[in-house]
Amino acid sequence: MTAERLPLDRDALRADLCAPWDRLAIVAETGSTNADLIARAAAGEDIAGAVLLAEHQSAGRGRGGRAWTAVPRGLVIVSVGISAHGVDEQQWGLLPLLAGVAVADTLAAIGIRAGVKWPNDVLVGGAKIAGILAEVASPKPVVVLGIGLNVEVLPEEIGQPQATSVRALGVGAERTEIARILLRELGTRVRDWQSGAAAALLSDYRERSATVGRPVRALLPGGREIVGTATAVDAQGRLCIATDEATEVVAAADIVHLRPLSGEVFE
Repeated sequence: MTAERLPLDRDALRADLCAPWDRLAIVAETGSTNADLIARAAAGEDIAGAVLLAEHQSAGRGRGGRAWTAVPRGLVIVSVGISAHGVDEQQWGLLPLLAGVAVADTLAAIGIRAGVKWPNDVLVGGAKIAGILAEVASPKPVVVLGIGLNVEVLPEEIGQPQATSVRALGVGAERTEIARILLRELGTRVRDWQSGAAAALLSDYRERSATVGRPVRALLPGGREIVGTATAVDAQGRLCIATDEATEVVAAADIVHLRPLSGEVFE
C-alpha cells in the first residue's frame, strides 16, 4: 500500500526563497503550471521571478506537445518566470540545459547520480526521472521554464516503461526538501545565465551530459534522420552530431526524438 503523500510546505519554501525568485505560490491542482504563468503574462502581469508549484497537474505538456502525466503529490511540479532582458536571444536555448544541470545537482545533493539527456530529460541509469519544458511568454522578454521531477511515485504509476523516481531508487527525501534544493540550484544557474556566463554553464552541462560522446539516432520532421556520434553542444545549446560525411547541428526545436543506437543506453 502506498504511504501517505504529504503536501508541500509553503511556509518553508517561501522562507528559503532566494534571487531571482521573489514570490511563490502553490496550487492544489491545475492543468499546466507553464500554461498558467504564460496566461498571467498575457494578462499583463510581470511574471519574472514568479515560482508556481502544483500538487497535481492534469494536463502537463512535454516538448513537442507530448502529454506529461502526473500523480497527485507524487512529483515536484514547478514553473518559473525568468527575465531574459539583456540576454542575446541566441542564448535562450541554453535555459532547458541549465535546468537539467540544476536537476542533476539537486539529485546529487540527496545521493542520486543523474545524467542530462539532450535537450530536456534527466535520466538515472537510462530511466527518465525528470522532464523540462521552456516556453517564451509575451509580450515581455520572459521565458517560462517548467520542471516535472518524479519523487513520491512508482514508475508504473507514471505510465512510461522507462521511468523512475526518487522513492523507487530507495531515497527517502521529501518533496519539500527537494523543491527547496531545486529552486536554489536553478536560481544560481539562472543568475549566471543572466550575467552572461554561458561558457561556464556549458562546461557544467557537458560534464553531466548523458548524450555527448554517445552514438545517437536523431529523428527529424518529415522522416529524416541523422545517425552518428554526439560530439558537442554548441554555444546556442544545439547538438553537434558527427556522421560519416559531416557534422550536423541540430536545435531542440527541430528534433522529434533523440535515441541511442541499438544496444546503447543514455545514462
